[in-house]
Amino acid sequence: MPLGALRPSPLVEQATDRLREQIAGGHWPVGTRLPGETTLAKELGVGRSTVREALRALAGAGLVQPRHGSGVFVIATEPVEDWPTRLRRAAVTDVYEVRMAVEVHAARLAAHRRTPDDITAIQAALERRRTASAADDAAFVDADIALHTAVVAAAHNAVLADLFADFTPALRECLVTMLSLTGLRDQDANTGDDTHAALVRAVADGDPEAAGAVLREELEGTLALLREQA
Repeated sequence: MPLGALRPSPLVEQATDRLREQIAGGHWPVGTRLPGETTLAKELGVGRSTVREALRALAGAGLVQPRHGSGVFVIATEPVEDWPTRLRRAAVTDVYEVRMAVEVHAARLAAHRRTPDDITAIQAALERRRTASAADDAAFVDADIALHTAVVAAAHNAVLADLFADFTPALRECLVTMLSLTGLRDQDANTGDDTHAALVRAVADGDPEAAGAVLREELEGTLALLREQA
């Protein structure tokens, strides 16, 4: 099955797409060694440097693997999804369950490790959440997430902070949608203020048990609402 010469335009992207199509279509099964760069360049009608960049892109997608002295071998027929992509495709309740595990632990650590600056930042975030109660759902959710982000930051664990940041886009979307569908703020525009205030107090007081318990209760309540909407 000939590859066919490429049209001018972004050649690396075209070469990558053409080779990906061949791999996905089974032309080169998993375990197969790809033809050499010279052969591929001739069939595609491009230079070897273009082929080299295309192979590098395929390796980054987890489709091929260069083996020193042996060539480039097919190791998968479908690209590996990166973490943010997997989060976007995951069920909202699954994401929230993982969020709960990450954030409850972070809150406990924050109660141990918070500094005076952290306490100031967390308390300011709580006040901004209260102010945002006069705004629309999207602004309120943004302020809510900012408070949770401040608590996670006070744990002083870069991996936990990065994980929470990865969750944020999916969380924001599902929370805005949930508020819209449930009308939760119709009766109380600042819904959840008591639990969030209790969380801030527990972190400021250096009480990890209370911080974890309060946050778990708050997140479990939200998760129950999300399951009702699923």
